[in-house]
Amino acid sequence: MLKKILIGVGVVVLGFALFIGYTLATTRSHSPEAIANYSYEGLDLKVTYCQPYKKGRLIFGEESAEALIQNGKYWRLGANDATEITFSTDVNFGGGSLSAGSYRMYAVPNADSWKVTLNSELGEFGAFEPNYDLDVLSVNANLSSLDTEIEQFTIGFDSDSTGVKLNMMWDKTMATIDITK
Repeated sequence: MLKKILIGVGVVVLGFALFIGYTLATTRSHSPEAIANYSYEGLDLKVTYCQPYKKGRLIFGEESAEALIQNGKYWRLGANDATEITFSTDVNFGGGSLSAGSYRMYAVPNADSWKVTLNSELGEFGAFEPNYDLDVLSVNANLSSLDTEIEQFTIGFDSDSTGVKLNMMWDKTMATIDITK
């Protein structure tokens, strides 16, 4: 009898392990990893993140509307791993001074503003909230509406005579943060 119970438990544990392994193995194909780079006059920027798709879902909004990214709640700016940003030199990030280095980047979106925070906790997987005691800098992103719907979450850089703009785009929303040396 004990042998049958142990075999049954073993089968359940093996099944669970296979399910978790399959889920982790296929997650990257649903939200592939992407890297956004920028380099100009000694300023090198790199953002590593994963790109989820809209797939007909309501992206930004209220919990009651079953929005994927809910107003006033933590969002890792992508999927899978926590989003990380690296600066080769000290910069002004959205109005705040920031030392060169790598940071976890996350947001708390709302309908009319996004608070984007850089945190010193790196290498995290999943939607787990960061250790907020390790937050380094929080800034407000400039929001704008896009004419064209963006199916896949995208982070990129633009530059002009004033500096670099970090753009985060999904659905019909673009959040922008100015970066200068």
